[in-house]
Amino acid sequence: MSKDTDNPHLDTSNEANNTHKSTETVTFAMAQSHFLVGDITANAKKMRTLALEAREQGADVIVFPELALLGYPPQDLLLRPSLSGRVKSALSTLSDVDDIVMIVGYPHVDHHGTFNSAAILHNGHQKGFYHKQILPNYGVFDERRYFDKGRNQVLFDFKGITIGLLICEDLWDKGPIAELKKQGADVIVSLNASPFEIEKQEDRKAMLSKRSKENDLPIIYTNAVGGQDDLVFDGGSLVTQADGSVAHEAPRFMDQLSLATLDVKTAKFDVQPKAPLSLSRESEMYQALVVGLRDYVNLSGFSGVIVGLSGGIDSALTLCIAVDALGADKVYAVMMPYEYTSQISLEDAQAQARRLNVSYTVCPIFDAVEGIRHTLAPLFNKSPSDTTEENIQARARGVVLMALSNKFGHLVITTGNKSELAVGYSTLYGDMAGGFDVLKDVYKSQVYKLASYRNRLEDTPVIPERVITRPPSAELRPDQKDQDSLPDYDVLDEVLMSYIDKDMGYQEIVDKGFDADMVAKVVKMVDNSEYKRCQAAIGTKISHKAFGRERRYPLVNKWSIKG
Repeated sequence: MSKDTDNPHLDTSNEANNTHKSTETVTFAMAQSHFLVGDITANAKKMRTLALEAREQGADVIVFPELALLGYPPQDLLLRPSLSGRVKSALSTLSDVDDIVMIVGYPHVDHHGTFNSAAILHNGHQKGFYHKQILPNYGVFDERRYFDKGRNQVLFDFKGITIGLLICEDLWDKGPIAELKKQGADVIVSLNASPFEIEKQEDRKAMLSKRSKENDLPIIYTNAVGGQDDLVFDGGSLVTQADGSVAHEAPRFMDQLSLATLDVKTAKFDVQPKAPLSLSRESEMYQALVVGLRDYVNLSGFSGVIVGLSGGIDSALTLCIAVDALGADKVYAVMMPYEYTSQISLEDAQAQARRLNVSYTVCPIFDAVEGIRHTLAPLFNKSPSDTTEENIQARARGVVLMALSNKFGHLVITTGNKSELAVGYSTLYGDMAGGFDVLKDVYKSQVYKLASYRNRLEDTPVIPERVITRPPSAELRPDQKDQDSLPDYDVLDEVLMSYIDKDMGYQEIVDKGFDADMVAKVVKMVDNSEYKRCQAAIGTKISHKAFGRERRYPLVNKWSIKG
């Protein structure tokens, strides 16, 4: 069905007169799976395999995620001139899949424009298509850059029920589903690519429950899964009854073909006998970080990763995530001590590396640092030592790690957290050197919670307890502590969350009871560090507002924090 057609009903049966013929049940399969961005041919092949598997299990309809044929988000791949031909060719390979309706997310290109669409395929024919109506243009979404807006509702009749189609953001708006109800829909199918955020699954459930109850309609909600650059899709596909209760929920962070059966007479779904275990806040955060790193490294073709292990909590947690994501045989830890590195740090780093059974090397940087200082001495004209010399240590470590990466083909993963990146407590071309920052969207206070969570998963802790309990330090000068130059991390993170995640202004934060001078100092540090963040490695998004594509500030500006 084209976008200009007035009649929203499509017929998927071979004989139009039999469309409303009574059938006892209709079984839907939710194909919660990882479809790779740009790999159109392989994605179509995977769809075919999943459809045949679902048919063997008794499914009548299989629902794929949003834009699954191309992968999500495809960004400027949508502007490639060969896109339309590749999509048509891939869809044609699904023409021999019989006896199951396939609802496929794909980019539709015609003389009207480019659309985020769902195709209805049945017995070798495309019976119609639906174009997404509500195009999100906030946070990580940029759909108005690429897509034209759909105008019409689309329903199709199948085995005695009328199915209405929606795509992701359409369901968060109350208008499209209400119009489908008015047009006679019995059940709603929604294709989704909803990225992970902390506690987002509860928001999805609440929204689906509300939409079902408002319209007295059951909903099938199929979500994508897997990592794509800095995003993680966490699955958790859902089926709700017309009264808003959850009938089925797929597991989080893993591929799953889930079946749900609708009783046509009662318009009720069967109830899942055993729902997946709910995840704690720390558990879902940790799993998202593991999936994000795993898929970025493996899909980029790296043979392994290198971690600069310092004996501190950030590198300790990063090492755990790397091992859980990739396996110990693909993780290489390097300890690079200097004269300020404590014996405790050396002991704890070695203990963790042995506990996790990763390759561990000690590479002292004394000669490298002294060589650089000797080279610079004539230029510095006997100027007193300051942060410049401290940064030389960090940059020497960056040189070692990047040299190992170049020589052996492993990806350097950096260990900086969101608190440090926010206030600029990091060194360009030093500890920031690398290709992926595992903790980029994890505040320091959350690092401690995740470290304790990971230790609770095993009888023998994987992170030495001393790493968690001793005061954090960059160890770039004698007896250095982070709190020499930063507020206590619990306080700092509250201010940062208010300013960054909640977009609160200076006075609003002060009014919450924080010291005015401290707030001014922290906010200024955040603003002055924008140039560093623009050069930072990408990292997995887990919060409502991560550094990157959803927080964009000019590097040069005269905005006043107290204005």
